[in-house]
Amino acid sequence: MKGLELSRKYFEEYGRGMLESKFPEYKDRIAAGLVGQGSEKYGFDDEISRDHDFCAGFCLWLNDDDYEKIGFELSREYRKLADEFMGFPTREKATSAGSRYGVMTVSGFFSPLVGENYANLSAEDYLYMPSSYLADATNGEIFYDRSGKFTEIYEKIKYGMPEDVRLKKIAANLAGMAQSGQYNYKRCINHAQFGAAVLSLTEFVKYAAHTVFLLNKKHAPFYKWLLYGMSKLEILGNLSSSLEFLLTFENSESSYSIKSDIIEDVCLSVAKYLKGENLSDSDSDYLEDHALSVTRRIKDANIRNLHLMTGASE
Repeated sequence: MKGLELSRKYFEEYGRGMLESKFPEYKDRIAAGLVGQGSEKYGFDDEISRDHDFCAGFCLWLNDDDYEKIGFELSREYRKLADEFMGFPTREKATSAGSRYGVMTVSGFFSPLVGENYANLSAEDYLYMPSSYLADATNGEIFYDRSGKFTEIYEKIKYGMPEDVRLKKIAANLAGMAQSGQYNYKRCINHAQFGAAVLSLTEFVKYAAHTVFLLNKKHAPFYKWLLYGMSKLEILGNLSSSLEFLLTFENSESSYSIKSDIIEDVCLSVAKYLKGENLSDSDSDYLEDHALSVTRRIKDANIRNLHLMTGASE
């Protein structure tokens, strides 16, 4: 059973009743769910993931004032819930500082991930913040939120990236794909700089995956889940297998032309999608030309005139 399903069942079995019976005056101001750092919040967890921080638990989010009034008592009641649920422990064995489950303030949850301006992120916040932080703040599920206030912030972060910023980040990552994959990989091979060639492949894969997430209007997760998460995407998610091949297939004289062809195939698929969605009008096979075409569609001159690589994946 995936962690999200387990946590939802645990909340419905024990958490909802606790809120309604023990905290009737506050139940309409408390939100519950499972969001944040950890593979289970993305639905990416498996048996191996359960060796640390895994449990049948959920988060309870309160505003600062309510936390001062009932935070301690609510935490105590949360800890009184069942010690085990469906064969899983209900207390995490944390390997890092701080709990990822239990009672916390809304500000205490969002601020470490996306900053103190979490309720009203600016264009600059979206442009310069690592996408994995935005993804951590907007993954998982909200099980219970009668006031809707936590959900409102969650959805603003998840869907609130200005279109000009999205276009700028797409353009930057397209330029990165062109530079690392279409240009530098071949140059490194020709110079017999084979270690640098592998680094070029790694950069290409990173830029390509972030491009695909942006085309799907989604925040890309932490690098170890990047390709797996990409494989689940509707738009060009199928390219994840090609990117994985670039990283995992042997590096030898006979493989260089194969990998070069795959790079070009990936770039052609991206370019075709860009043209089909009227995000680019370039007929070039080189993605930097498409990056410039995407940039011309940015309406805000301050964003449009930034360096081409501004907004590229971290």
